[in-house]
Amino acid sequence: MSAQFTWEVRVYYEDTDAGGIVYYANYLKFFERARTEWLRAIGVGQQVLLEEHDAMFVVKSVSADYHAPAKLDDVLNLTLTIEKLGRASVVFRQEAWCGGTLLNTAHVRVGCVSSALRPRGLPDAVLARMRSMQPDAA
Repeated sequence: MSAQFTWEVRVYYEDTDAGGIVYYANYLKFFERARTEWLRAIGVGQQVLLEEHDAMFVVKSVSADYHAPAKLDDVLNLTLTIEKLGRASVVFRQEAWCGGTLLNTAHVRVGCVSSALRPRGLPDAVLARMRSMQPDAA
């Protein structure tokens, strides 16, 4: 698998505002779904992670830049790469593209916590899978 993950989503009516443009907050939903699909693609089920390791992911911070609008019925390609991988957190660079046009760029910091919402390290197997997905991984 490539270090960059791509997932496709179509813009539905429910994703748009009164002007037919994707409502800005919906990019966060699209990016959340792309991270979930990426985890599935690398063999990490979030329910299994919680049940077997008492670990789950929470978003700590998001920085997003909006470059161009997406509209009803557009097909978006959402990309994800790991920008920084720590022992208990991951920073992702996520982008939304429509054709060759960059629509949105986000940096999302996700932390690993226990079910009691206490910080905890990523389980070793998950950390190893994520390390293998970093752009500089050989």
